[in-house]
Amino acid sequence: MLMSASSDFLALCREQIALLTQGLGATLSIVYLTQELVETPSGDAKLIPVVIYPETALLPPGEVTAEATAHKQLQVGNVFVLPNDQRKLLTAGSGSPTSSQGSEIPDASQPHLKEEYLFSGNQIVLPLIYEGVMMGLLVTSRQDRAWNENEESQIQRIAQTLAIACILDQRRAWFEQQLHEQQILQEKQRDLLDNLLHQFRNPLTALRTFGKLLLKRLRPADANRDVANSIVRESDRLQELLQQFEQVIDLTEADLAPLHLAEDEVFVEATIQKDAKPPLLLPGTGDKAVDCSLTDILEPLLISAKAIAQERKLKLITEIQQNSSLVRANVKALREVLTNIIDNALKYTPTGGKILIQAGQEKANFQGIIISDNGPGIPPEDLEHLGERHYRGVQAQTEIPGTGLGLAIAKQLIEQMQGEIEVFSPAINSKLTSPDAPGTTFIIWLPEV
Repeated sequence: MLMSASSDFLALCREQIALLTQGLGATLSIVYLTQELVETPSGDAKLIPVVIYPETALLPPGEVTAEATAHKQLQVGNVFVLPNDQRKLLTAGSGSPTSSQGSEIPDASQPHLKEEYLFSGNQIVLPLIYEGVMMGLLVTSRQDRAWNENEESQIQRIAQTLAIACILDQRRAWFEQQLHEQQILQEKQRDLLDNLLHQFRNPLTALRTFGKLLLKRLRPADANRDVANSIVRESDRLQELLQQFEQVIDLTEADLAPLHLAEDEVFVEATIQKDAKPPLLLPGTGDKAVDCSLTDILEPLLISAKAIAQERKLKLITEIQQNSSLVRANVKALREVLTNIIDNALKYTPTGGKILIQAGQEKANFQGIIISDNGPGIPPEDLEHLGERHYRGVQAQTEIPGTGLGLAIAKQLIEQMQGEIEVFSPAINSKLTSPDAPGTTFIIWLPEV
């Protein structure tokens, strides 16, 4: 179904009719639009007049002149395009249609027109067709004389202008409708997201509270205090990520101007700054790089990793050099990087496997952390895609859950700290690996202070 014509399109129609009236002496002109788009040859859709000159053509029944009968509601099934001359859609008389030169055009397949839809000899009816789709008709006539070929050509160009304007107007209306529907969908998604975040916040608060209560009940020498500390630390991390997520949503909504709904039209406006960058939900965003010790950053992460490795029957080996040089890094971001890579090693190493974490490696003003495993390794065709968002390669075919975002986030954060990540598969530590378990090695390099 055609969208409602805009005021701009109607204004253009009036201007084109003014050209017919003032330039060519037309005494009656009407622009019809179909109620729905019609593929040629014609169908049964009704034609509705949208612009008429003169306006007296809309006189009530009993006062309508012979010329004004042209404004009657037509059906597309009653009109057709002549195969050899598309400049004239309808011609006078009840016999076969004729060309502009007056010769008869036989076409037995075309339906006969009902007499109530035939016009006088000085009238031309042109279809508004664009790319094989009929959108309406242009009807024009004059009483004093017939049209010559030059005038018919001008009328044809006017009809083509109206057809192009109509299709552009319909596309504009369609895009605005799509934008409006998309905004409604986004509002529903936001409501759902708000509900989920609210439901997420309550158990997170409870988890953090349970961790603190557990710490109070454990003796200082109890080995489980490290586990309780890890619960509280990870709960705090989740709370921070939740706050950043809410900030991102607020910033995104601030970029959209409100909808303005008019009676006949819908306008959707968006305010987009030229140099604006999309907000990133990344740990440590806005924090400055500081001088820090890799040992201090690794220590709480290794406590969690050992507990997970023990649960999954994995052997976690650590080789941490003390008193190594400090590095320049964003502490929160570096913890996220190390957590992602260690989690991957724990996740993809099968039961009974080994994971080796080494710190204190050096090369050309860089300090390195090495994380190796003896898992299945990474195929060569996947290595070149590591760091691409949502890319999982062969892992996508396994039952191991994942989003393909961890390494992409890690790579982005390390690059922000002027560091780099190297990946080797098979792993470079031959003590861990075997032909059946080639493994993988990640090395995170950070600039020394």
